Amino acid sequence: MSKIVILGIGNLLFRDEGFGIHVIRHLQELFEFPENVSIIDGGVLGMNLLGIMSEAEHLVVIDVIRNKGKPGDLYRLSGEQIPSRIRAKNSLHQVDFLEALTLCEAIDGSPETVILGAEPEDIDTLEMELTPTLREKVDKVISMVLDEMDRLGVPYRKRS
Repeated sequence: MSKIVILGIGNLLFRDEGFGIHVIRHLQELFEFPENVSIIDGGVLGMNLLGIMSEAEHLVVIDVIRNKGKPGDLYRLSGEQIPSRIRAKNSLHQVDFLEALTLCEAIDGSPETVILGAEPEDIDTLEMELTPTLREKVDKVISMVLDEMDRLGVPYRKRS
């Protein structure tokens, strides 16, 4: 069985910046996955995630994505779309995350990576709650994660 990592990144202190962490916390509360699937709160660890990322064959990252859309727009980036985002880094944790992904590739090949996220409304206000706009998107992004698990043939079940 291939090693799969579901990685939420972001900073919980700055409103929508913590979206990826909120999503994976809800995902962990609602669903169970097999042992080959790790759900990681990557916070703002950036380069410190290199070990975790390099061990994965498949990496599903959840984060906010600034893509000049309207707040709450949902995105799925993969393959060639990810390198193009390097030139449009959204925050300091993304600088480190993208550098770690690039280093991972240079060392021994990067995992097949998919980045799922939403256009943020507010990443500047010092507050730990998501804006209502992004709070409404948590379940939809969880569904997107489950779609990725289906694509990879990974079983999961809802907690009772």
